[in-house]
Amino acid sequence: MNGLILFAHGARDPRWAQPFQRLQTILSEQQPQRQVALAYLELMSPSLPDAVAAMVAQGITHIDIAPMFLGVGAHMREDFPAIMTGLKAQYPDVQLSVLPVLGESETLLQRIADWVVQGIKE
Repeated sequence: MNGLILFAHGARDPRWAQPFQRLQTILSEQQPQRQVALAYLELMSPSLPDAVAAMVAQGITHIDIAPMFLGVGAHMREDFPAIMTGLKAQYPDVQLSVLPVLGESETLLQRIADWVVQGIKE
């Protein structure tokens, strides 16, 4: 079995995570052969290292990580690479693959633009 971790920032208000939890459910339904989990950079748990550890404990040896960030700020330029370096050193036999940052998807940006245009009252 392969794994997929949706990696988001985290927030103090647990309601903030609801869209990510819904996305996790959708992906789990669409990809039943894949273990889908959420992980957070800060303020919420599990952390990315904890989520990876949980998957490795289940025998998962290939994990895709999808950064749920709209932009590539300091967290994605500095914090995330440091976390990934540590994970790759800790789990050399696990294939850890990183998808592009959410906001770098032209398809997603176009869908957001379509949604905005549909919501505008003329």
